[in-house]
Amino acid sequence: MSTTNGWTDRQADRQTMNECVSDLMCELLHMTMANVVTAQPGGKEQMQWMPAPASVTGCPPGLEYLAQLDQLIVMQQVSLLEVLTAWEVRNKFIVSNSMGQQVYTATEESDMCMRQCCGPSRGFMMHITDNNGQEIIRAEREFKCCAGCCWCANGHCGWEMRVEAPVGTVIGFIRQRQSKWKMHLAVYDDQDNHLFTTWAPCCPCQGICCTDDINFPFTDKGGRQVVANMAKQWAGLQELVTDADRFSLTFPPSLDVKQKAILFASVFMVDMMLFEKKEKKNRR
Repeated sequence: MSTTNGWTDRQADRQTMNECVSDLMCELLHMTMANVVTAQPGGKEQMQWMPAPASVTGCPPGLEYLAQLDQLIVMQQVSLLEVLTAWEVRNKFIVSNSMGQQVYTATEESDMCMRQCCGPSRGFMMHITDNNGQEIIRAEREFKCCAGCCWCANGHCGWEMRVEAPVGTVIGFIRQRQSKWKMHLAVYDDQDNHLFTTWAPCCPCQGICCTDDINFPFTDKGGRQVVANMAKQWAGLQELVTDADRFSLTFPPSLDVKQKAILFASVFMVDMMLFEKKEKKNRR
């Protein structure tokens, strides 16, 4: 009798677990489809773009949007293919202002084999385009087989991202610097002058039981004054099986527009170094 009851209990537990998993997957797929941009008749996407600003003297073309803003919201788009198969696709982000108006679109360019084999260690290029499809910022991180370790991150063994605006004109760099265990990034202008520094928290983790923002304050090179802040925001249960990350970036409205652009590019550096890896493991 006890053996039969034990087997019945295990069967009931297994059925309950299967129902929970089924419910979770249904919710995730529903959230995924809710993030898919609907199309108007004729194939045009429905979106509300930020009105085009007037030209600003001395501002690289396309960065006039940044001259007016003090916050950017960067939302990674959900890929149904990744949800169903764990096949790593090129990342795409929608960039909006604090009022929900779209400002830019950011699309990853990377090698398909490198995405599957190297994961977050892959080389990649981010193309940031405006509402006319014109590329106004390009951020590139080249592949390095030995990069990533915080202990030996200085020089060739540290990640580096080059930022161009407009394309072909370098405006700055984001470099990984040496540290004991926390991610350490330094921001430089095109003349290699040190502008800002940021350190990751000791444990940059989020989950169902810990949904607080993960903050990355950018300080001046002396580390005394906070100039800007990047926050990884919890995007919901879909983060358990997708790369659908969400970031906010705040900075003073009066900050130099080129420095805003470099800080904006640092979002993709941080995402690839810390959170792409986490989501990849969660899907395995």
